[in-house]
Amino acid sequence: MEVVVERACGMDIHKDNITACILTSKGKEIQTFSTKTVHLLQLIDWIKQHECSHVAMESTGVFWKPIVNLLEAEGIEFLVVNAQHMKALPGRKTDVKDSEWIAKLLRHGLLKASFIPNRNQRELRELVRYRRSIIEERSRQHNRIQKVLEGANIKLGSVVSDIMGVSSRDMLRAIAEGEDDPEKLTNFARRALKQKKNELELALQGYVNPHQRLMIKTILTHIDFLNEQVEMLDQEVAARIASFREDVERLDSIPGIATRMAEQILLKLERILTNSFPVRHIYALGLDWYLDIMKVQGKRNLPKPQTETSILNLL
Repeated sequence: MEVVVERACGMDIHKDNITACILTSKGKEIQTFSTKTVHLLQLIDWIKQHECSHVAMESTGVFWKPIVNLLEAEGIEFLVVNAQHMKALPGRKTDVKDSEWIAKLLRHGLLKASFIPNRNQRELRELVRYRRSIIEERSRQHNRIQKVLEGANIKLGSVVSDIMGVSSRDMLRAIAEGEDDPEKLTNFARRALKQKKNELELALQGYVNPHQRLMIKTILTHIDFLNEQVEMLDQEVAARIASFREDVERLDSIPGIATRMAEQILLKLERILTNSFPVRHIYALGLDWYLDIMKVQGKRNLPKPQTETSILNLL
């Protein structure tokens, strides 16, 4: 079989150790390294000593990330491969170690690399995903405080549109501090909510015990902390995509797309901007977004774009 890569390195990655195999025309060499940073640096030095031009590994959990970071910093080309793809390739012998099998496939050009964004984009994706998880946690806390209020027979959610609005939060804080006079609580109402004072007085008449006051106070404190974290992450993400601010604003102008959603879409579109994603996948991905956006706008009988470039024009 034709040799495509003269000096290839295959890695079998685990949580605590890495088995690496280097294949050349002179033979093979296999070594095992710990996953501690000092040993990973020794692994990189060992690869450089053998002048390996390509390194391949399975996409095992998140254990491949620190290795990829080091390889990327050294300018060594790497392939992160889906394990199912390698299993589908014929010719595997049971006595061949995983690292050696990966190195053989790499040396003969039989591996298909998964798409790995550059480090800046990987870090940005991590920030955006973490922000989304915090927002989801905040939503769970909103639901939790509503359950506590229902347990105390406080029907605030039946009167106000947002249980965590400015007026509602002031009322909840007052309740948590021990205030139980509905008339005094309604004085926290602002703007249009002032017109609903009679309804508010009825809704705020309940039976709040010390346990429920403690729960309300604790949940509100936790929500305040989550709000601070979301705001901090918003600023960090905005700073990192400052060069794409015009693109974010353009996406944000679409009804149903807010700034955070626009930033998430942009992370997907960066594959297009870097020409690292197959055109047919770009078209399919863009079409899904287009159809979802139009559904939000309530439009039917949608014109279907015929080309991948028309998708970008529609967005």
